[in-house]
Amino acid sequence: MKSDQEFKLIEGVFQPEEAQKLLMEMINTKINFHNLDAFSNHIRFNTSISNSNARVNELNETAEKLKLLMEYARDHNLELEIKSNISITLKNV
Repeated sequence: MKSDQEFKLIEGVFQPEEAQKLLMEMINTKINFHNLDAFSNHIRFNTSISNSNARVNELNETAEKLKLLMEYARDHNLELEIKSNISITLKNV
């Protein structure tokens, strides 16, 4: 199996409402993941949650910027072309 792989997650043109729904769902899923993972690790292993909290803050800031972009697109009758890929590299532990 190749150690570096690319996957296409999103590719298309969207109305602002569709784009906002799609992107906010992705961000909210990541925020929930970090919150649950941090809580679980903190309870089980008494680990710090500062890295997860920092990432959640970054994601919340991104969400706010995206909301502003969607409002602008809506106000100016614009569509959004969105492309999103994910790159994965397999590494030895």
